[in-house]
Amino acid sequence: MSTARTTPALTTPTSPAALIGDELQLVEHRLGELLRSRETRLTDIAAYLIGAGGKRARPAVTLLVFRACGGTNVRDIVDVAVALELIHSASLLHDDIIDGSQVRRGRDSARRKYGVAETLVTGDFLFSRAFQICGRFDERLIDWAAEACVALTEGEIMQGRFRRNPDVTYDDYVEIIARKTASLFEVGARTAAYLAATDDAAVDAMGRCGRHVGMTFQMIDDLLDVTAAEATLGKPVGLDVREGNPSLPLVLAIAEDDEVRRLFAKSALSDAEVALVLGRLRRSAVIAHGHRLALEHAAAAREALRSLPDSAYRQYLLSLIDQLVERAS
Repeated sequence: MSTARTTPALTTPTSPAALIGDELQLVEHRLGELLRSRETRLTDIAAYLIGAGGKRARPAVTLLVFRACGGTNVRDIVDVAVALELIHSASLLHDDIIDGSQVRRGRDSARRKYGVAETLVTGDFLFSRAFQICGRFDERLIDWAAEACVALTEGEIMQGRFRRNPDVTYDDYVEIIARKTASLFEVGARTAAYLAATDDAAVDAMGRCGRHVGMTFQMIDDLLDVTAAEATLGKPVGLDVREGNPSLPLVLAIAEDDEVRRLFAKSALSDAEVALVLGRLRRSAVIAHGHRLALEHAAAAREALRSLPDSAYRQYLLSLIDQLVERAS
């Protein structure tokens, strides 16, 4: 399977706003509606996280797949995109508590600003709002969303089990990110195809596409935690190293570098030790190896899109996959 960069047959817009800008605005408006609570503290904390921006990658992929599959009635797919963003945001709030994170999206995390208890409850609030939306859809869609949430929780526990555990393998890593990251991309793309009234084969193909986009997204993020400048990343570089998270470069490195393996297993690292690990990762072959693995998932995502007719939406999805992998080039 080729991993070469796609050359679109059509002129491709430089941002999804050129194709789905109206739909993305509807997503933002709907998010604003659903963040409102009778308890203003909940609204404040939820808006603090969601209002900070974020990539909105999951809504963008969901909306683009819907349009690429011929979908026209945007009301339902906007609600799906909003529900997935609420689930993702809830998981971020809970992750910050679990990881003790101080920074999120370039500023104090909600945990640091508002405390553990209120951040935890706000995560529950966002999950509840998401399923308030899901409840108006048919049983199949509710089941897909629930399974994605189950996968998220399982992935979090699995990641915790392998935190600072040098016995973690690449297969373990793949399973973690398939559950924690790819599951929401997969259910978004699958649901988009379903709501566009495509056949079962196309629904399955778009689910595969979403899964592989999610895998690519997370792998590239893991590489950037080692290679990017802090100003570009919007958070301190080397967080995975400091926190002992089994990220892609670390998992690849501990299989062949005894010093990285030793430091990965330590309960805490000094600033000097974090810098040492980052230096060894950057000088090794694991960054290039990790990029090749991400390219394989990108190629699988492109392959799944071959079943769709050519359109500006399909072309932008192909371009978006290219943009994901080029972030770490």
